[in-house]
Amino acid sequence: MKPTLLILAAGIGSRYGGVKQMDQIGPSGESIIDYSVFDAIRAGFGKVVFVLNPKIKDEFKEIYESRLAGKIETDYVLQEVGAVPDGVEINPDRIKPWGTGHAVLVAKDTVKEPFAVINADDFYGKSAFELLGRFLSDTKVDSSAYAMVGYKLKNTLSENGSVSRGVCQTKDGFLTDVVERTSIMHKDNDIVYTDNGVTEKIPGESVVSMNFWGFSPLFFTQLEKDFISFIREKSSELKAEFYIPTVANDLIDSKEATISMLTSNDRWFGVTYQEDKETTIREVSKLVKDGNYPTNLWES
Repeated sequence: MKPTLLILAAGIGSRYGGVKQMDQIGPSGESIIDYSVFDAIRAGFGKVVFVLNPKIKDEFKEIYESRLAGKIETDYVLQEVGAVPDGVEINPDRIKPWGTGHAVLVAKDTVKEPFAVINADDFYGKSAFELLGRFLSDTKVDSSAYAMVGYKLKNTLSENGSVSRGVCQTKDGFLTDVVERTSIMHKDNDIVYTDNGVTEKIPGESVVSMNFWGFSPLFFTQLEKDFISFIREKSSELKAEFYIPTVANDLIDSKEATISMLTSNDRWFGVTYQEDKETTIREVSKLVKDGNYPTNLWES
């Protein structure tokens, strides 16, 4: 059974100032999504499912339906604020969806195979897909043995502002904890983060999560259980979000799952800020020039 790639593409980037997941960064007009799907295909994935905001659904499908036709099976699901359990009343002023965990959960009726989860606006690299593709190809549909691809912190920073990263703790090759660190940036010759007004150094070799996970369909059952508890407590709030790492930590603590740590040496890059686009275009151009990707990904 070939694994599925679940792409979280519902965000409307407030810091970026546009629909960054469809922005063109490749020499033939490709987006970061195109490179992720291309890498997934050559790593053995058989299907891609996009989680979309209803506002961009039509435009998104118009672009990607024709590009991917005949290349890989595709499907689409919508992440809507109102996608909550029956009987839960949400704040009528709530506009933003409920976070990455909720984005995965809305795909539970569509994804029936072991699957990878990625962000639409992050460039993960060929080797990362190969690592997770091999892991998922051996994963049973009811397995509680999951995986995450981690990156070295020094390979994940933006030149144009601070970032937030989940710093990973491991033991014997397994994830034991993910601690969110905010406002991470270069300062002089160091990498630092700021927490509650206090600035601390953090090693560049630290492994961080870039939201690249591998799960079996069993994860949907575990995710739904946690989401029901979350939404009953937070339904009236305007900004509360339900995150994948929170659920992952709970599963580790309760011993309901194990999460293998697969570390990539690739340099991550993405488009957190509008200014990141120029860097991303430059990095992709280098990869194409070095023969890692064709000039036109989908040219028959």
